[in-house]
Amino acid sequence: MKTELIQKVENALNHIRPYLEADGGNVKLLDISDEMIAQVELIGACSSCPMSVMTLKAGVEQTIKNEVPEIKGVLAV
Repeated sequence: MKTELIQKVENALNHIRPYLEADGGNVKLLDISDEMIAQVELIGACSSCPMSVMTLKAGVEQTIKNEVPEIKGVLAV
């Protein structure tokens, strides 16, 4: 089941990746906790961008939660 959930989250991330890549960044899914929190790492330009918190909440988290309702939240690690 976790493998299926990881694939769903990866599919959701694929929808937002082109926008991140356009600015020189990306996002990597590290794990999904037992509490259904997706743990991600912002990489490239996203790792040091002052807008990364907004990108994480408004972009990455919303996209994942909209497409994978089982996920309760997203945490940048």
